[in-house]
Amino acid sequence: VLRDDFRQPPGDVVVAAGEPAVLECVPPRGHPEPSVSWKKNGVRLSDKDEHLTIRGGKLMVASTRRSDAGVYVCVATNVVGERDSEPAELVVF
Repeated sequence: VLRDDFRQPPGDVVVAAGEPAVLECVPPRGHPEPSVSWKKNGVRLSDKDEHLTIRGGKLMVASTRRSDAGVYVCVATNVVGERDSEPAELVVF
């Protein structure tokens, strides 16, 4: 089972360059419990990226750069399939 509705979709975030940014996502209820990954401008983000931390649905950027700005989507995945959240924009000024 994988419901359509995200319990908490990510919201837009505005930060100054060098500041930390956190995008939060609580995936839809599912069985088995879905895992969360993220896409930026349509491209899946790697959790191998030292610059980013993905933990329990949160995407954390310790020190934002201008290049981090973009449109982020939270992706919930389990054996049934995947669901994309509504997009959230990260603005870095």
